[in-house]
Amino acid sequence: MKKVFALLLAFVAATLPVFTGFAVEADEIEALRGTTLYVYNWGEYISDGSDDSLDVISEFENRFGIDVVYDTFDNNETMYSKLKSGGVAYDIVIPSDYMIERMIAENMLEKIDCSNIPNYKYIPEKYRGLSYDPKDEYSVPYTVGMVGLIYNTSMVSEAPTSWKALWDKNYTGSILMFNNPRDAFAIAQSVLGMDYNMQSEAAWKVAAELLKEQKIVSPTYVSDEIFNMMESGEAAFAPYYAGDYLSMKDNNPDLALVYPEEGVNFFVDAMCILKGTKNKLAAELFIDFMLDPEIALANAEYICYASPHTGVYTNPEYSYYQDEFLYPEDGQFKTQNFLNLNPKTLALMSSLWDDVKNHIPNSDSSNYDFFFGDGELGNSNGTVMTPEAWNYVIYIGIFVAVCLAYVVFRYVRKKYREKV
Repeated sequence: MKKVFALLLAFVAATLPVFTGFAVEADEIEALRGTTLYVYNWGEYISDGSDDSLDVISEFENRFGIDVVYDTFDNNETMYSKLKSGGVAYDIVIPSDYMIERMIAENMLEKIDCSNIPNYKYIPEKYRGLSYDPKDEYSVPYTVGMVGLIYNTSMVSEAPTSWKALWDKNYTGSILMFNNPRDAFAIAQSVLGMDYNMQSEAAWKVAAELLKEQKIVSPTYVSDEIFNMMESGEAAFAPYYAGDYLSMKDNNPDLALVYPEEGVNFFVDAMCILKGTKNKLAAELFIDFMLDPEIALANAEYICYASPHTGVYTNPEYSYYQDEFLYPEDGQFKTQNFLNLNPKTLALMSSLWDDVKNHIPNSDSSNYDFFFGDGELGNSNGTVMTPEAWNYVIYIGIFVAVCLAYVVFRYVRKKYREKV
């Protein structure tokens, strides 16, 4: 189905007019010929001509005569660090929502002139004015989606319903885990019933302890390596993005996906223009090109992520039209969005993540039973300690400490008076 559709798209693209509905005069666009545009995007995140798909970058270059230098990253934090280092200069970058919010706050992005992007009309109201860019000044949505739990049905006897499967000792050595702190902590926070955007240092430390406990099952931390590992049947469980699951399933029909009952992250990835770009007009031309209905459809078909483009998701010819994983009913699953964390919390998360990655598990001093009960996944009522429960523990601990201090004080004072 995808290959047939890709061939159709390639034919349609070849017959499209030279210019899209770009609002700038044709002579201004013509003046961009021979210039270079630098694009920084996630890996496996654009239709690239493989598997008979449309080569979107080549199509842009051929249509407008603008050369594109295209590089990829595997997570938001890697992208951010590279840009902050100052050693590279890109025009366009495609981060996730919370990272866009951070980059706006740190003056890393240019405002986009939407009058130069007439195809923005295909972005519906539900994806406008979102918290990370409330005035729609710095970003244009590219994809949306949720994180789910992928599992191999040939290795797992019963479909999981909880993130706690990633701590199951029965699958030691066969569990993959996100190799970035924000997504990894979100899974632990989901299990613990916590807010993904909490600022409590104690709560982040509890989530870190739970991630350390996962080291008992020898998880393999992955980014794009997950594709080969899950497609080849090397692992039983892996948390990842639903769109990528659909790509993997094409190559391994034994794979399945669930959205765990504790809740999942809902995200938006969007196209942005970096501060100091030397080719802003070409960058806006590229964004408008990516929103062209045929180009947007080609990308959605190839990368398998949900599209925020009305010309895509309302098209009954689209391969994933009304797909249950990409386009579930609103409110069907518990979701949380990532927000930009304050600098203190970001530093804490980074430090705790280093602790997690460097942690060597010691079964003799493990907190596994504390989190999950007597060696089983889940305690007597199938839950783990929530933030509220932790608060009670802390309050009781403080109360006991105060009582002991008072008893000691009374005893010492009594002994002192006896001596006097």
